[in-house]
Amino acid sequence: MLPMGLERSETGGESILNNSIQKLSNDYLFRAVLSLKTMDEARDFFEDLCTAQELKAISQRIIVAKMLNDKRVYSDIVKETSASTATISRVNRSLVYGNDSFRTIFPRLPRRWDVEMSETEFDDEDIQGE
Repeated sequence: MLPMGLERSETGGESILNNSIQKLSNDYLFRAVLSLKTMDEARDFFEDLCTAQELKAISQRIIVAKMLNDKRVYSDIVKETSASTATISRVNRSLVYGNDSFRTIFPRLPRRWDVEMSETEFDDEDIQGE
């Protein structure tokens, strides 16, 4: 039984939940991510939530976005990340036409993505623009 006010709709013979429940489940996921306090918690959460392949794809996309944001060319991105040109194009569309989310987070992250850092090593000097 669905919570009051939510209904199922029939599409192509499959029963699907309406957009309200999808938004609620997305918001629940986002709140879960925002509740994580350490790198270890984040790593554990995403390893539990995603398959290895899903996590690899998500991680690859953020690195591609960072490289595109840094004005790197497709051929370098393909060589360094093994991302397909289709993935690079899709990420580039998000950078150009999306919600500016990558440009929101990049200043909050270390300049370099390819250097391992402990949580204690992450400080204001590592933040772009500061």
